[in-house]
Amino acid sequence: MTDMVRAAVQVAPRQIELREFPRPAIGADDGLLRVEANGICGSDVESYRGHLGMGRGPTIPGHEPMGIIEEIGDRAAERWGVQPGDRVALEVIVPCRSCHDCLTGRYQSCRNRRYGHGVTGIDVAPSLWGGFAEHLYLTPGAVLHKVDKTLPPELAVMFNPLGAGVRWAVHLGEVGLGDTLLVLGAGQRGLAAVIAARAAGAGTIIITGLEADAHKLALAKEFGADHTVVVDGPDAEDTVERVREITDGAMADVVLELTPMAAAPVTHALLAAKHGGRVVLAGLKGGAEVPLKTDLIINRALTVRGAYGVDARGYAEAIAIIESRRFPLEKLHTHTFGLEDTALAIETLGGEVQGESAVHVSVHPHL
Repeated sequence: MTDMVRAAVQVAPRQIELREFPRPAIGADDGLLRVEANGICGSDVESYRGHLGMGRGPTIPGHEPMGIIEEIGDRAAERWGVQPGDRVALEVIVPCRSCHDCLTGRYQSCRNRRYGHGVTGIDVAPSLWGGFAEHLYLTPGAVLHKVDKTLPPELAVMFNPLGAGVRWAVHLGEVGLGDTLLVLGAGQRGLAAVIAARAAGAGTIIITGLEADAHKLALAKEFGADHTVVVDGPDAEDTVERVREITDGAMADVVLELTPMAAAPVTHALLAAKHGGRVVLAGLKGGAEVPLKTDLIINRALTVRGAYGVDARGYAEAIAIIESRRFPLEKLHTHTFGLEDTALAIETLGGEVQGESAVHVSVHPHL
């Protein structure tokens, strides 16, 4: 057992360094996770580029960690219901578990939280807060979910994007039997929303993407999308008009806006929803101001919801879908990288590596 832990540290935009940190001593209330894999999402790409989260200083990124419990204190094992050797997935948020918000089930709103996986700086002891590391510290307030150990790690680590699909489409969007869903954006979470909506019994699923997303749109069809819409290039289609055509004027019951850094799709979402429909906004815009036509919301009686991450219910249901092996999720995973290639992994997902068409990318620190 080594006394040091290797980790990838982001020190500035597009600068990731491999560093070593002391292996933390574990007491009765905490634990240590041997990281098997950590998925990469669009927010990792934007953080790497310096568009998000750089005010927190040098940080070990990786907010989708999954692995094996290597050490755990007696009280922690009893509290979490786990033992050494169990595979678990971690939530990003570490709530206090004691305030009014936590006690009433709104732990994502906890105002006392001090830590978060992949978002807490290395200046906060014991530094190992992110999934781009060989080991991750399990602080007493961490939220853990058990995962089937027989699943390949590249599939098990999909708990986060699939959890987003479940929460955003089904819980917040309330997609139900026979509903028409429009998904703006064909990234991991757009595809996950297709899977979740199909599992929930949606009637018609429409998803948009760029000309460069042809491989993703093809996957969307395999996972249950009925129609794909290409929004750029010589064959670009008008999203709103295409929805009108597909639905014979009825428009979409639910619209998910998942596009990163783009403003126009927000308006498209409002226009494509039916009167009385629901719009879920989850595509981060890097703090940019987005023109919002409030008259559309009022006159179309729309319900607009912001999607802040994934909660315990979303993760649990996503893990159940993965463990059911109902969907060929292995087709989503395109790239596996070791810890030394963390920057390359992020750039690959961000479409910066020529000749690579990435969908789901993960870093496996012990590869």
